[in-house]
This record gives sequence, C-alpha cells and structure tokens, in this order.
Amino acid sequence: MLDSIKRMFSGEKSGKVAKRRLQMVLIQDRASVSPEVMGMIRDDIIQVLSKYMIIDKTDMEISLENVDDSVALVANIPVQNMRHHR
Repeated sequence: MLDSIKRMFSGEKSGKVAKRRLQMVLIQDRASVSPEVMGMIRDDIIQVLSKYMIIDKTDMEISLENVDDSVALVANIPVQNMRHHR
C-alpha cells in the first residue's frame, strides 16, 4: 500500500496520469478486453514467471497498446532475482 501512495505523489502531474489511464481504458475497449480478463492475464503471467524468477509484483505493469493497426500486450516486470532449478 505504501508503494501505491508513493506512486500517487511521485511528482507526475495528475493530468498525465489521467491521460495514461484513459488511453489504457480506450485501448482495452477497442481490443474487447475487460478489466477482469486483464486481471486474469496478469495473474497467469505472475504464476508462470514466478516459477523461474522472483518478480516485483507491486511495480509490474501490463497493458495493451496500439501498434500500427494491431494491439500489443506490453509488460514491464521488474525481476529481483532468478530461481535456480536443479
């Protein structure tokens, strides 16, 4: 929760944050992906990646973006360390 509060006051103007959120909502709407489905995608990605690496789930960002005439899934997932399997 502290990380969320820090991000809210990170110095980024609220107009920029609102614009970025609106863009994400519009892209998700165009791609016909509900927030629930985006949440399930995020959970699945966390589950798979957690088998191989330790990730920072709080700073993880997953979104859909327009790329030319298509939609791309873009993920920014901070990796803290790798899990070493034998």
